[in-house]
Order: sequence, then C-alpha cells, then structure tokens
Amino acid sequence: MKLKQFDYNLPKNLIAQEPISPRDHSRLLLLSKNNGKIQHKHFYNIIDYLKSGDVLVLNNTKVMAARLIGKKTNTGGKVEVFLLNKHLTPALSLLRRGSKGEVWQCLVGGHKRKENLEVEFTKGLRAEILQNNLDGTWQVKFNKSGADFMKLVNKIGRVPLPPYIKREQKLTSDQKNYQTIYADDKKIGSVAAPTAGFHFTKKLISELKKKGVQFEYVTLQVGLGTFAPVKVDDITKHKMHAEYIEIDKKTIANIIKAKSENRRIIAVGTTSVRTLESAFKKVSVKNQAFWTNIFIYPGYKFKIVDAMITNFHLPKSTLLMLVSAFVGREKILKAYEEAIKKKYRFFSYGDAMLIV
Repeated sequence: MKLKQFDYNLPKNLIAQEPISPRDHSRLLLLSKNNGKIQHKHFYNIIDYLKSGDVLVLNNTKVMAARLIGKKTNTGGKVEVFLLNKHLTPALSLLRRGSKGEVWQCLVGGHKRKENLEVEFTKGLRAEILQNNLDGTWQVKFNKSGADFMKLVNKIGRVPLPPYIKREQKLTSDQKNYQTIYADDKKIGSVAAPTAGFHFTKKLISELKKKGVQFEYVTLQVGLGTFAPVKVDDITKHKMHAEYIEIDKKTIANIIKAKSENRRIIAVGTTSVRTLESAFKKVSVKNQAFWTNIFIYPGYKFKIVDAMITNFHLPKSTLLMLVSAFVGREKILKAYEEAIKKKYRFFSYGDAMLIV
C-alpha cells in the first residue's frame, strides 16, 4: 500500500492546543465496523454503548519529563536531549567510562552533534554522547541511574508535548493534563501519552464499573515506534522502532476467560491494541515483559481486539494505518471527513472515536 493512501487535509485550527475540561466532555464519534454508520455524541455518553461484561484494556504507562535542555561542556552551546528508551543490557563498550550511570537511546538536537560530546544539565546531571545509531537516534550515557536518575529527570526535564501543540512557554497544567488519570507511578517511562485515555474521569470509571464493565491494565512504554513518521512510499517497507511491554499473568488469564465467554475486548488506544496483539501471538499465562515492533496496517487479522477507543490521528501516520486496518481505510477516511465538517478537535488533546 502507498503512503499517500493515508493522507487527508486538516485545517490547522482543528488541532487541539488544550484539553477539554472536564475530560469526559470531549466529543465522541461512534463508528460502526460493519456498515460505517456514524453518530455524534460526547465521551460521557460512552456508558450507553458499553455493557456489563465488556473488558476495557488501558495502558497505565506514565509519561516522564523526557525533554532535557543542556549545554556542551566545551563551548556552552545549547543541546536538547530527548529520552526514548533505557538500555536494559547495554554493551560493555557503551559503559567504557565505568559502571556508574546508565545508557539511553535518545534524540539529540542542536548543531554539531557528534560522538564523545559531553553535555551538562542542571542539578549535577551530565551525559556523554556515545554512539550514532544511524537511524536518527543516539546512544547517550548519563552519570546517574535508577530512581535517582528518574527523580532528576522529572525535576529538570520538560513535558514532551508533540510539536503540533504550540507553546510560547511551559505550562504547569501540561504536567497534569498530559497524563491519564490512571497512570501508574511505577510504570513511568513513556515519552508520549496514550492519549485515548485522556477522556476518562474518576467519576466515569466508577460509573462504568458499577455497570459491570471490567477494567484491565497493560503497559506499553510509548517511544519512537508510536510517533516516528513513515518515510517510505511503500508502507510495508516501514520499520517500527521497538517499544517495551509488560502484562501480568492475571490480566492475560482474565482476557482469555472473557474471550472464551464471547465478551468484548475493547482496547483504549492504539498502544493497548499493539500490546494485546503482540502479547497474544503465543498465548502463555505468565507474566510477560518484552519488546515489540509490531506494525499493524490494512490486511492485518486481529486476534484479540473487538472494539477500540481512539483519538484522531495525524495524516500518513502508523496510528492512522492501524485504525484503518481495524475498520477499513475508506470508512476511516470518511469518518475523518465527517469529523472535519463537524469541527471535531484533532490529535492528542482532541476528541475521541469509538469503533464497534
């Protein structure tokens, strides 16, 4: 399939710059998988379209303050280091300056990026650029590790808002708004939020549970795989960057039981979809922790997911390709056309879609 088949024209004024408050007052487009029928509601109406026994699967990852602004130790020039993935088992050669600290895959901005460049941040954090990965990313070694490192990062780093959200200055509110309300402090590590979850409030979750909707949580640490642009004309040639997944055996067992009872598995967001479709390639009722580079595009046969809650995605993105695989490219593009006519708000802080 060709990249241009997933393009559409979006007026810039429909790119949401701030979230709706309360969160569940965002708009909701209902799209039928079978016939492409479209209805227009608000997200709080979702309770009318979910039933007792449905299983909502949510990504409980927490976004870290991944944007670090520092300066070169030799010249004082500005450098931005954007954290992507921590290397769990880095090669010894990457730790050639001793065992202290840890290595991350990063994006590095600024002029004259090169290997062996040393960078200073505030609060005593330092880094050395070790290696160019030749895929747009770099290996960067920091002088801190573990909880100490993450504490520093979240103190001095900036919220990694997408570039289409324009901010003249950092807003304190983004630190709270750019997280789901169920983000788990123990699951911090994402560099972008699983934004389909933004629409849930504590009250709505409570009401859904009272109705008999079952909640299950998985973790996908959102990284470059989710938001990297497709740069090839033939989308089948696109290579996804790997992202880290955790899903416990109780969750797996609960989902298997629900499937056996013909209850719906409803993924909240594309990251939950990719987690489920990756974890159930080979069904094994045990705690799972692994990396996935699954790329879902039209032609893919879904094994687990029966319905999906999702936001409106960027043109030509892998996320748009995923939802096109789920409901059909023509139906999705028609729904997007309708959403534009109705002036829905798009992307991370925008409105939602329920595909059933």
